[in-house]
Amino acid sequence: MKERFEIAAGLRRIARLLGIKGENPYKMQAYERGARALESFAGDFEGFVKQRRLREVPGIGAGLAAAIEEMYTTGECWLLEELHRNLPPGAIELSEIPGLNLKKITALHDALSIESVAELKSACEEGRVRGVKGFGVKSEAKLLAEIRKLESPQDGALPLPAALERAENILRHLRACPDLIQAEAAGGLRRWAETVAKIRIIAAGERPQAVLDQFLRFPGIIRTDELDEGRCAARLTGGAQAELEVVRPDEYVSALHDATGSRGHVAKLRTLARARRLGWEIGVKSEEEIYRRLGMPDIPPELREDEGEIEAAAARRLPRLIAPEDIRGMTHCHTVYSDGNGSIEEMARAAEAMGMTFLTITDHSPSAHYARGLSLDRLRAQWDEIDRVQERVKIKLLKGTESDILENGLLDYPDHVLERLDIIIASIHARHKMDESQMTERLLRAIRLPFFKVWGHPLGRLIPSRPPFACRMEEVLDAVAEAKCAIEVNGDPKRLDLEPRWIRAAQTRGVKFVISTDAHSTGGLRHSRYGVAMARRGWLTRGEVLNALDAEEFAKAVRP
Repeated sequence: MKERFEIAAGLRRIARLLGIKGENPYKMQAYERGARALESFAGDFEGFVKQRRLREVPGIGAGLAAAIEEMYTTGECWLLEELHRNLPPGAIELSEIPGLNLKKITALHDALSIESVAELKSACEEGRVRGVKGFGVKSEAKLLAEIRKLESPQDGALPLPAALERAENILRHLRACPDLIQAEAAGGLRRWAETVAKIRIIAAGERPQAVLDQFLRFPGIIRTDELDEGRCAARLTGGAQAELEVVRPDEYVSALHDATGSRGHVAKLRTLARARRLGWEIGVKSEEEIYRRLGMPDIPPELREDEGEIEAAAARRLPRLIAPEDIRGMTHCHTVYSDGNGSIEEMARAAEAMGMTFLTITDHSPSAHYARGLSLDRLRAQWDEIDRVQERVKIKLLKGTESDILENGLLDYPDHVLERLDIIIASIHARHKMDESQMTERLLRAIRLPFFKVWGHPLGRLIPSRPPFACRMEEVLDAVAEAKCAIEVNGDPKRLDLEPRWIRAAQTRGVKFVISTDAHSTGGLRHSRYGVAMARRGWLTRGEVLNALDAEEFAKAVRP
């Protein structure tokens, strides 16, 4: 008999093996969907299996239900066993190397008995792969380069949302182990870093080996890099790294704390502790207790970077950070009028269901041709529809635009149109490669315009494909403060712009902020949590965030 999370892991392994075989991708996706359905199932799983009700669960059809019932009752699955029999050993691990398909993996196994990346690396270094049919000197060198690339610690970093999803999948898998007491993600992920190269998980259990064994059965692991007593470092599909440390229950809080903060943060606290002859390795009940022993309030994980937070906490000057529940309105939202997927009413009702009191409709302006930017006629039509929807919903709808900052620094729409809007988010969408001086002048001219009120995704970065554009940021921030404009903290996981260091630099100048979603669908409204996380990393408080105000106050603050 298998537990729900073990069965979900089995379904994911089937999906992975089907992919290696080159089966129909829809079949793979069906098993993946089934795994997610089991992981999120909140009902009586045992009862559903015994009563043959699994097909009532969204995402589970007849075939999946049969496989799940088989794994639950017998602990085995004929399809999984069949796939393993028909694939070379190590196929899952080897398939992560670009350029290796099933045919080549089989050839390597038949000729050289290769069953792991480590064995393939040795064979490449020794020049044995070039002699296998289908390979040569160039392909051997390319394979070796790809293996070294996978082994590079900086390679395989995951964007924050993907890292969160991976970590949650691992945690769900671990929680199927009866010997696990508690577990949580640590490291950069717990600090909400924009990208995460290593998913660190701290777990507590009386039998650490049982928890490690459960981790090693996680289907996303393609190879184990290190395995010691109480610790395992592994490589996941896609190249990301995962590390599990299992400690005794009375060591858990200390281990979680030490694995969360940056090296500088933890080292500085240890120095303070030694000076006071204090310690917290065993028996500490909470992280708050660690900081209390050192004479300071708890420092939130997002601030544990050794960037002045310890000194601020010791001096009782640590701010009360903005929290998700402080946000009262969703800003920077796109609809089907430009490049969004939701209608005005769908976006309004979704935001209303989330407890919001206002929503800004800010579709693209005319020059954004690629995003179906609104002409004047379509903008007026949108205003009419907003008025009609407003009569059917309680949430306050604000008429706005995401106006392009043109190459010459002007805004996209004539002044007589801009002055009629409730909110203008001014953003750069083109000519990102202007030199530093040109970009600075472009921004300064825009910021000094009377209708420039909110600077959208300020430095235009896209994670990981496009770095922030170049400008004299200190000079630009001085202009923003002088013009009394607000800066957007963009919650789109591909942007997460502005980055925390510049948020703090703007904060010292008294600049106000808007935490936005940049939502292009109703689901995109959930991006708010990423915006809040970046704002917290930038030390922002509720009083510095305009959309923590009620609808009337917000509208007054951003009105052109």
